[in-house]
Amino acid sequence: MDMTEGNDPAEESDPKVSIRNLYKIFGDDPASVLAYAQAGMSKAELLAEHSHVLGLRDINVDMQAGEITVIMGLSGSGKSTLIRHLNRLIEPTAGQILVDGDDVMTYGPLELRELRQTRMSMVFQKFALLPHRTVAENAGMALAIRGASRAEAAEEGGRWLARVGLEGYGDYLPAQLSGGMQQRVGLARALASNAEIMLMDEAFSALDPLIRTEMQNLLVELQNELHKTIVFITHDLDEALKLADHLVILKDGEIVQQGEPQGIVMQPADGYVTDFVGDINRARVLRVRSVMTPTDAPADGAAGEIDCDATLEQMIALTGGDTSQNYIVTRDGDPVGELDMKDLVKALAPETGTTGTNTAASP
Repeated sequence: MDMTEGNDPAEESDPKVSIRNLYKIFGDDPASVLAYAQAGMSKAELLAEHSHVLGLRDINVDMQAGEITVIMGLSGSGKSTLIRHLNRLIEPTAGQILVDGDDVMTYGPLELRELRQTRMSMVFQKFALLPHRTVAENAGMALAIRGASRAEAAEEGGRWLARVGLEGYGDYLPAQLSGGMQQRVGLARALASNAEIMLMDEAFSALDPLIRTEMQNLLVELQNELHKTIVFITHDLDEALKLADHLVILKDGEIVQQGEPQGIVMQPADGYVTDFVGDINRARVLRVRSVMTPTDAPADGAAGEIDCDATLEQMIALTGGDTSQNYIVTRDGDPVGELDMKDLVKALAPETGTTGTNTAASP
């Protein structure tokens, strides 16, 4: 389990994207107040005493190739500001942004254009489709920008439209599609660019709940096949836990905890995170591997076997609610642990937070 408290990046080698000591301050002269932010001056003090707004403070995150890194927090936490630094739509006040080991901050206009056109794609909350272009032309827009003919771009766009469930809609205009269908076009456009890195800023938050769930499931299905490096922004904890390989929780521009989602739920770093995860359906989110006792030689007398990635909800259904049994936990058929059902019951009870309110209930 890779559960990291505070602001340390995940301890894995050769990340696809690394953010190092990133600061963003908004105001007339950010450089003049940077030292105050680095010394720990609060966001409120920086605004009151120096008329500058602290957007991000000392952000350090490693994003591994082929994984989904979810950055979440409440409104004003800095999550959308952070994602826009990766392709330099927003310029940092200080810090490094490394992509495949290259510092994006050293890029000139041509290198930056190449980064945005070929190495990173973006899916927006508001779809951002061109209303006068067909759905297929919108889906193939990245190729058209690179010089492909309109017909070639539309053909490639049509191929990805079929992959996201919109086969036959290529000749429609965006206005003729529902919101969920338009977001599928946005996803097809990002995939058609063949970029290794996808940036998704609140991509599903404007959709109705059922359609949102469909899009989450589609993203998981596509990710299992394509293994993109995805940076996903959300304020919804259930969505974050469903999608994330690595979860980063922001508050007031700072990282309060990051790591493997199961670890954050089981071991919240402070009262804020405890409150944040307090309202989730733990049985549906937590996996057997998070509550088992690791061993490759489980004791005799087990009532049965369960896969380590099964949810606690699936475990309860298997046992019929009987808490008197032990089970062998397996991965790919081999024993990796044992589960006492009493430990499962204990894991279902969340810790009590210290902030006095449940912040996760706020939109």
